[in-house]
Amino acid sequence: MNILIFSWRGPGHPHAGGAEKSTHEHAKGWVKAGYSVTLFTSDYAGCKPEEVIDGVRIIRNGTQILGVHLKAFLWFISNNQDKFDLVVDQFHGIPFFTPLYVRVKKLAFIHELTKEVWRLNALPKPINLIPAVLGTILEPYVFKFFYRNIPFMTGSDSTKEELINWGIPRNNISVVHHGLEQPPFKKIPPKERKKTLIFLGALAKDKGIEEAIKVFSLVNARGGKFKFWIAGKGEKNYTSYLKTMAEKNGLKQNIVFWGYVSENQKYQLLAKSHLLVNTSFREGWGLVVLEAASVGTPTVGFDVPGLRDSIIDGKTGVLSSRDPNEASSKILGILKDNQRYNLLRKNGIEWAKKFTWKKSSTLSLKLIEKIVKI
Repeated sequence: MNILIFSWRGPGHPHAGGAEKSTHEHAKGWVKAGYSVTLFTSDYAGCKPEEVIDGVRIIRNGTQILGVHLKAFLWFISNNQDKFDLVVDQFHGIPFFTPLYVRVKKLAFIHELTKEVWRLNALPKPINLIPAVLGTILEPYVFKFFYRNIPFMTGSDSTKEELINWGIPRNNISVVHHGLEQPPFKKIPPKERKKTLIFLGALAKDKGIEEAIKVFSLVNARGGKFKFWIAGKGEKNYTSYLKTMAEKNGLKQNIVFWGYVSENQKYQLLAKSHLLVNTSFREGWGLVVLEAASVGTPTVGFDVPGLRDSIIDGKTGVLSSRDPNEASSKILGILKDNQRYNLLRKNGIEWAKKFTWKKSSTLSLKLIEKIVKI
């Protein structure tokens, strides 16, 4: 079987995250099964136009916003119509609209619906109003009119239920949870002496970084001596704004912006922290929640799609409404109850062991073989 994946970002892209990690891990599993996999994705400064990574052929052409969609269409219809048995159309706000021009079997791969995130785009004013208005209005119709008869793969039951509400038949949707790479150390490092909270993710509005700083500020005011870590990459101007915001909220003396961190450093920081704070507006699953759990760090997260799947409320972590006051109260309550905290840690470690990329890619492999009927 020859498989083609259309994705707006791919390996190496400076803004690649959990969605891109998931796509690549599935592709690796399909390659190991003996299939040929090509990923067509966007380019970026200094990238190779074409290369092979883990057996996956990667072609990069076009900017991540709309450009790659047009380039993918032109590339495919020019001479590739009959070279593939399956085309995977990955959604990230805007899909590749493959039902309009792809004749072979298709699989729609979606992590989360966009919904309210449309209005949180980083475009300058007033241009930001275009996706905020058009995206919000048109997104439901894309599913109803173009993808109703296409099989879907997603990573959470939350996304599945939202797809059903937007007209995708329940039987067309398969849930394949993300996998997890185990920590790069056998013994989990000890926690910091001073209570430490960490936010780890892209520094972007939709990831809730501003809400996280508000939570940190309230914990700092109510809970005494804490340390706060923010790990992740963001645009230069926005990162400067966040640092100013943290300073105005009284966090200058006890907050560290780590910037981009390597895989090893990521796990070190997660392990040494006492709690992960995840204030994202929505997730497809929340891979960082499982990464933190694997090193004994529970998560206090907002009760939103994705996070309500990766966090078992009261057992491996705690869910909060989108109110920083409630989140900060729950954080302080957990850290004052050692017995409860240690139980969350223990349960989280066991929960994380249930997820592997081998298991995930095996399930997705069965799905694509069923679609193509091999």
